[in-house]
Amino acid sequence: MFEEKLKELEPVFYPKSIAVVGASAGSIKAGSLWVHTLVSAGFPGPVYPVGSRGGRIRELEIFPNVRLIPGDVDYVIVAIPRQSVLELLDDCAVKGVKAVQFFTAGFSEMDVQQGYNLEQQMLDKARQGGVRIIGPNCIGVYCPEWRIPFLMGRLGEGGSVGFVSQSGGVAGKLATTGIARRINYSKGISFGNGIDLDASDFLQYLAADPKTDVIGAYLEGTRDGIRLFNTIKEVAPVKPLVVWKGGRTEAGAQAAMSHTGSLASSGAIWSAMLRQAGAIEVHSLEELTDTLLIFQQVRHWQGANAAIIGGLADGGGGISVSGGDACTENGLNVPPLSSKTRRELRKLLGEVGSILRNPVDVSQSQFRGLPTLFQAIDLVTRDAAIDVVLIQEDIDILLPIYSQKGLEEINEFFVELGSRQNKPIIVVLPPGSAEPERLQLEQKLLAASIPVFCSVERAAKAIFNTNMYLCRHGNKASHTRRFELPLQARSGS
Repeated sequence: MFEEKLKELEPVFYPKSIAVVGASAGSIKAGSLWVHTLVSAGFPGPVYPVGSRGGRIRELEIFPNVRLIPGDVDYVIVAIPRQSVLELLDDCAVKGVKAVQFFTAGFSEMDVQQGYNLEQQMLDKARQGGVRIIGPNCIGVYCPEWRIPFLMGRLGEGGSVGFVSQSGGVAGKLATTGIARRINYSKGISFGNGIDLDASDFLQYLAADPKTDVIGAYLEGTRDGIRLFNTIKEVAPVKPLVVWKGGRTEAGAQAAMSHTGSLASSGAIWSAMLRQAGAIEVHSLEELTDTLLIFQQVRHWQGANAAIIGGLADGGGGISVSGGDACTENGLNVPPLSSKTRRELRKLLGEVGSILRNPVDVSQSQFRGLPTLFQAIDLVTRDAAIDVVLIQEDIDILLPIYSQKGLEEINEFFVELGSRQNKPIIVVLPPGSAEPERLQLEQKLLAASIPVFCSVERAAKAIFNTNMYLCRHGNKASHTRRFELPLQARSGS
């Protein structure tokens, strides 16, 4: 399905060479910054700066126009005024350029009629010359494997998550949040006004891309609703598709019109469409990245019966109760532990000061030592009624009681626990006064494929989203680190 998109868009995500139009020596304008960004990132092919004044930048010759570049050019990044874009497209057609990304803005998002007319002229020239357009009004491609960052952005590690974004700002935040939270991207795209290549094209590409297992999307509107609906309906059964729709309110829709020129339908219509098509709808950047993190990090999945463990040291009662509320209110089941598990916990912890039903308060273990704490957590994890375990860990409380050494032992146990059994272990690390220690611990756990969240609410919502997708589209027990496709998708039927 969509395999033709792999060949069609290969020059977009894996260009052999890139020209940057709008570069000049000693300038801090966008074109010059693009050149610096690509060279610093280590893009593997030639980078050709183009600017009317000539000169050199980063030891590279600046060519006066695209036609005079001596080598072949696959991909062109454009950062020049809009009145010059039609002439540029003529040059690109003569040169045999495959794709042109317009960072240039000021089209239908700014002046609906005049901007739309100019976009139509651009599209006509591109089609006549065999050139594909990305944008205008976008920041284009992000591909860690091919050393292509966003403008002035960093590159994270390559991975299995792809994303599509109408907004350059949201695309940039997805990239930076991914680096911070170890969401490792195969590739991403910001497509702006989408006058030619749009969300449907890039979703189809990512659906066929063997290096992408899960797809995130930020969309504001569409120029072809029927095509987008059909694309989402075809993509969602093949790979998890998580969609954040911007412009759901009247104020948001007006902002979307002036941002990417998108005509946004009502939020209710979008929600119905996404539900019918089988995609996962989310409502914020945080929920989008949280859900992508779960899909990437969790090795196995069985269901939405959650155990909540709080009070690794002191103060676990209220935390456990509020954690139970948060999970239930966000769609998870919090079943009671079996009578056998409760009996074993009672032997370990005693009844006074403990909550042993589910949620579980294990704070009494602090008086019995870390081995008792580890045994209690292991008992809860092995309970047959439980599919996923959320552990609430408050460093501000743990550090004074167990010291840094004890804290390290606790989290080494979590890593070991996650590696030897099939149930997802998810850690909730709320912000506090020990923020440097918290961030360091978060990275350690994420590196061990243990998802980390700052609140139970966010963890629960991401778990719910993941479970809903697997209930709709596949065997819940077949979700592995590399998402195993439903049988009908694997057979191509």
